[in-house]
Amino acid sequence: MARVLVTEKIAQPGLDELAAAGHEVDVQLGLSPEELLGAIVGAHALIIRSATTVTAEVLEAGTDLVVVGRAGIGLDNVDVARATELGVMVVNAPQSNIISAAEQAVALLLAQARNVPQAHVALVNGKWERSKWEGVELYGKTMGVIGLGRVGALFAQRALAFGMRLVAYDPFVSEDRARHMSVELMSLEDVMGCSDFISIHLPKNAETVGLIDAAMMAKAKPGIRIINTARGGIVVEADLADAIKAGHVQGAGLDVFEKEPTTESPLFGLDSVVVAPHLGASTAEAQDKAGATIAEQVQLALAGDFVPFAVNVAAGEVSEVVRPFMGLAEQLGRFLGGLVDGQASNLEITYNGEIAGSGTKILTLSVLKGLFGATSDDAVSYVNAPALAAERGLEIEESSSVTSHEYVNLITVSAGGHSVSGTLAGIGTRVEPRVVSVDDHSVEVPPSAHMLVVRNDDRPGMIGVVGQHLGAAGISISSMAVGPSHGGPTALMVLATDQDVPTAVADALAANDGIFDLHRINL
Repeated sequence: MARVLVTEKIAQPGLDELAAAGHEVDVQLGLSPEELLGAIVGAHALIIRSATTVTAEVLEAGTDLVVVGRAGIGLDNVDVARATELGVMVVNAPQSNIISAAEQAVALLLAQARNVPQAHVALVNGKWERSKWEGVELYGKTMGVIGLGRVGALFAQRALAFGMRLVAYDPFVSEDRARHMSVELMSLEDVMGCSDFISIHLPKNAETVGLIDAAMMAKAKPGIRIINTARGGIVVEADLADAIKAGHVQGAGLDVFEKEPTTESPLFGLDSVVVAPHLGASTAEAQDKAGATIAEQVQLALAGDFVPFAVNVAAGEVSEVVRPFMGLAEQLGRFLGGLVDGQASNLEITYNGEIAGSGTKILTLSVLKGLFGATSDDAVSYVNAPALAAERGLEIEESSSVTSHEYVNLITVSAGGHSVSGTLAGIGTRVEPRVVSVDDHSVEVPPSAHMLVVRNDDRPGMIGVVGQHLGAAGISISSMAVGPSHGGPTALMVLATDQDVPTAVADALAANDGIFDLHRINL
């Protein structure tokens, strides 16, 4: 099947799942950057955690690479931009460790507030220092949450249980959602200015690196305590150490650092700082979930299916209304690719019915994936389909209407003077795709691996001509639909055959009087 290179330890059930699916699981732990460049050659998938750096050079060396899977959340060790350019899908397991990460933030919050690690070290070293390690209660204090994503929201719930007042900074969260969480939204400066504690739950990117620096800490309420379990570098460690020494910041609890792994920091010698070596996801439960999730995502990617947690696929979340139409959309794209002669400059996609109001980005990607798969020798995926469209100057026009006159849902794709429409037909679990129109001729035929579209003179005997040629070549017709033209004396036959029609047979058939053109379609 496919070779899956695993460079860091993940839960064994995830590896077993990949092996059970028939993939070769190649575990090579502790590779140096140079060794990784050699090991990646011939691999179709790469599974990592946080220690492996997937550079542009690594991605370029992995010429067979389909997917990079990060068994965790953060992707700052993967060159996602270059992966996208190369058509390599990047996936993660964003929900695998959110509970563990939120609980780690709570653990550091409590440990910092009550000086638990410091008191422990003193006691085991023979010192009973009750007065030295006096702490503070959380009840009644103001907790500032910086980032109300999955982890931030879970942390806020837990902080609320301590009887804390919650304020937060997150420009992407609505007032209504914050109010529902019992959180008051503020600017970052205002959060810093009124909070007794802050807990950081932001991704690391160009906008957040160095966000909590000396200038921002100068705006903080005197005595503030800072918890960071998100990513190192969001808090400037040297500035934080200076602020603690000056007495403006009371203390900190840190699980992440600007450089990891590390055993040196200006914060390590300060009594009011509690630190841990990036343990946010280090629970048995989180590791099991991350391994299982990433195995599932990698399998989907290798199969060419849509991957829910792909970070470089511009589709957003896929609704249950839209999901069943993804295969149909890709088939319509491939069908259209077989009809169009040459390279089209414009692609029109129309969605009618319930799907029109359910988020169709993934359906458009599916159409592109099918279209380019039929007309290009390049490997086409949900990742690189938009880039291929841009490279070829293909303009894409989408239109939607919740009104559909003949069908509950209908997808129509048009390019190069041709069009094809399809829907799903059936009841319950017996729902199947149907091609219902080709070049404005009404037909109804299920998509098949091998199809033939014949435009002919609308006169008796033409169906027999086609059947005779195919029969003489030993080709069976699985299904067939005939659609007359609404505007002239032509008809269209759409046939599904048990095998691809050879070029010689297609040429002989096309040479018959009354047959105007013929297209072989391979889905």
